[in-house]
Amino acid sequence: MSATLQYLVNGLVYSGVIVLASIGLSLVYSIRGFANFAHGDTMTVGAYAALLAFSGTSALLVGGGNATAGGGLAGLLGGPAAFVVALAVGMVVAAIVAIASERLVYSKLDTSAVGLLIASIGVAFVMRAIVQILFGNIQQAYALPRSGPLPGFGALGVAVTARDVVVVVATIALVAALHVLLQYTSLGRQMRATSDNRDLARASGIRTNRIVDATWAIGAGLAGAGGVFLGLSLRLQPLMGFNLLLVVFAAVILGGIGSVYGAMIGGLVIGVIHELVPALSTYGVPINAQYANTVAFLIMVAILLLRPRGIMGEAV
Repeated sequence: MSATLQYLVNGLVYSGVIVLASIGLSLVYSIRGFANFAHGDTMTVGAYAALLAFSGTSALLVGGGNATAGGGLAGLLGGPAAFVVALAVGMVVAAIVAIASERLVYSKLDTSAVGLLIASIGVAFVMRAIVQILFGNIQQAYALPRSGPLPGFGALGVAVTARDVVVVVATIALVAALHVLLQYTSLGRQMRATSDNRDLARASGIRTNRIVDATWAIGAGLAGAGGVFLGLSLRLQPLMGFNLLLVVFAAVILGGIGSVYGAMIGGLVIGVIHELVPALSTYGVPINAQYANTVAFLIMVAILLLRPRGIMGEAV
């Protein structure tokens, strides 16, 4: 039982990454109308930008001279505070890259949603190649000190680290901020109007081009945060975002592609199920963690067959 509970805790942490990535993918789909296959690589860009901000280029900016674990922002502000700054940098860089992709590629193409989807695959290859050129294929990690399980959870038979808490709390904060933006701000109302009918929104005086840019920025920023949080659990490598793309699509389809709130639910469900797969072996089911992505794929196929619109349809 304690092993299953540990898998459930791991699933909640993993869900934080999936939820943020799924929301970003759904936001872009709801406004732009195509599935962005470069979304996973946007996560990778955000993760590596945070790595640079944390222990690389910032060392030169403050005159540290070398990018060691104690250099750069880590040495200037201390590990935790430096990571907050690095997270913000990762989100901003991911947003800039996404807006640049829209301005330089997608907006220039007079083609269908399928054509834009294919173009996004090409954009993904370009992003991945640039990351590989700059960082190589070696695995890297944030220079944060490792911490053991937090006291207080041992009685439940689970191990929860400070990194787990950071991911869950930050995800909740970002999701809450997005909810407030969508429901209670002028930008959110304009985004919802543009999602419902872009031509009517333009005729009503909404500057839809600005809304498109804002959507890319918010969606990619959340994806960048998801990539950074993924890098807290796994080592960074150029395929990290691409390897997660299938799981993200499964979550989006489960929730209802184009639905932000559906993406939240789908991300939570898929993330937990993904991490619970190894627990099935304790109940006599011959399956291990290597098949977690396969299970996510089967769920995606089942949803497409039984309820193609997903849990919450297509509304933002």
